[in-house]
Amino acid sequence: MTLSTLHPLKKHLTNLSKLASAAALCFTCFSASAEPVELKFSHVVAENTPKGQMALKFKQLVEQRLPGEYKVSVYPNSQLFGDNNELAALLLNDVQFVAPSLSKFERYTKKLQVFDLPFLFADMAAVDRFQQGDAGQSLLNAMTRKGIVGLGYLHNGMKQFSANDPLNLPKDAAGKKFRIMASDVIAAQFDAIGAIPVKKPFSEVFTLLQTRAIDGQENTWSNIYSMKFFEVQSQITESNHGVLDYMVVTSDKFWKGLPKDKRDILKQSLAEAIALGNEIAAAKDNEDKLAILDSKRSKLVTLSPAERMQWVNAMKPVWTKFETQIGSDMLKAAQAANQAPQ
Repeated sequence: MTLSTLHPLKKHLTNLSKLASAAALCFTCFSASAEPVELKFSHVVAENTPKGQMALKFKQLVEQRLPGEYKVSVYPNSQLFGDNNELAALLLNDVQFVAPSLSKFERYTKKLQVFDLPFLFADMAAVDRFQQGDAGQSLLNAMTRKGIVGLGYLHNGMKQFSANDPLNLPKDAAGKKFRIMASDVIAAQFDAIGAIPVKKPFSEVFTLLQTRAIDGQENTWSNIYSMKFFEVQSQITESNHGVLDYMVVTSDKFWKGLPKDKRDILKQSLAEAIALGNEIAAAKDNEDKLAILDSKRSKLVTLSPAERMQWVNAMKPVWTKFETQIGSDMLKAAQAANQAPQ
């Protein structure tokens, strides 16, 4: 090859190099100005609840650790989706994170029904031992075939009954309409005492109570307080008959599509946010109970040991009814969690 033929080739290669450099510079400019990826976190309760505070903490940590890359948009109070359609929205990737109550997963796995069984857990410490144990952790992966990945448990607290008449004994609830979540176990719980379970969205409960379309409901102290149910219910029975916790979930497709390093940061941020939410839940349980009693809008009904045992005896047959669906091994693990380690 002669010098005269090399010169045009060298010039051509130089031009290609300049074009490549310009393209790289242009890509860098585009990347720097690109909008962060939006992660939508939808939930159905108020921002001042444990769940609401957990979601805001998650937002803070993610945007602090992945600045300019991801932003978390939190939608409380069913602003984006209600509790009857948030899981469907998750699977359609309309939202990336939701934290439904454990009852909401019934159509995806029957095993999580263990959390709805009445009078199964002695207290929140027992719930926590079960959730952090092998059986509880296995439930986080119980819905992967349906496209849902469990990322962690969030506490709310033990449930109490409320109504406009005192509920001292199971017979006091007979014939009364109680709002329930979409749960066959909870429906059976009220059937067992002759009450009428009415499945309605959480966002409608206050109006239903206010208009007397229903007679009562079951919920934690923090939900009763934050949603102002105590203003339209004159009696609250401190029954501690069940647990109302949540599972923070995402879709399997979305989660696996994330770069591993980003996924690890999101998971760690969520773990820290859940830890904060659980601390708040423990503190708010008693604070909100006292705030309700101080308001004088609702009267506390305290069960004697004999009265409580009547409730237990009336509802415990529900365990047997759902044991096959849940699994006897799961039920035994839950019962074992009531024994504090020595």
